Amino acid sequence: MPITRRGFLGASALSAAAVAFGQKKSVPIGLELYSVRKALGEDLMGTVRKVADLGYQDVEFFAPYYQWSTDQAKEVRKLLDDKGVRCLSTHNSVTNYKPENIQKAIELNHILGTHFVVIASAGKAQTLDDWKKIADSLTAGAELLRPAGLRGGYHNHQAEFTPVEGKRPIEVIAANTPRDFMLQFDVGTCLEMGSDPVAWINANPGRINSLHLKEWNKERGYKCLLGEGIGPWKAIFAAAEKTGGVEFYLIEQEGSDYSEFVTAQKCLANYRAMRA
Repeated sequence: MPITRRGFLGASALSAAAVAFGQKKSVPIGLELYSVRKALGEDLMGTVRKVADLGYQDVEFFAPYYQWSTDQAKEVRKLLDDKGVRCLSTHNSVTNYKPENIQKAIELNHILGTHFVVIASAGKAQTLDDWKKIADSLTAGAELLRPAGLRGGYHNHQAEFTPVEGKRPIEVIAANTPRDFMLQFDVGTCLEMGSDPVAWINANPGRINSLHLKEWNKERGYKCLLGEGIGPWKAIFAAAEKTGGVEFYLIEQEGSDYSEFVTAQKCLANYRAMRA
């Protein structure tokens, strides 16, 4: 049958919609540099170059970066720019959120071009009231970061998914921090504690702006490579991109049977295979 102009335009629109629907959201893939911590401690600049050469688009520096001078941070930023790599977040000690310390964090993160200043761990907490106090301190720090154009964030471990007085501390953190405060999701520790990672993402729309893609299984613990444990990764990616508000992914590996760089390379290859 002959195709009318209206029919042709309608078919073209449907085709374009189908193509758009079939395309995956483009989310940068980075490396939490704790994964190559030994090499980083020996050769900061060389390690960043090697990570970039592996194909990572983003790096996350952890707590020792806070000891850098501004000149050193500028050298690191130049290297990142030269290699076409971003630093979208840093990991920080909880003390970096204190008023007397936060200005240095702001200065270094401005130089690096980051978006999120993330607290890596809260320290010891015994009761839900302790966790509420931690949330209050996170909120106070986030309020100091906001005028500087930076967002606060918090990275969970096992403790946050371990019930205290009948409630998971991570729920206390989520309920008592601002909506623009990132809940950086460490998937592996959630898996280890028997919680559902997809359910957690869906329960916090728009706040799971980055994820640590850490794998886990009972036999190998955190030494199994990404995609070789129990993580339901396709469902995790789907939830993160539809509901969670993910802006970037970070592979994190605590160790494996391979060297640090081979481990980082294998995990990236597995990630790409899962996303193909």
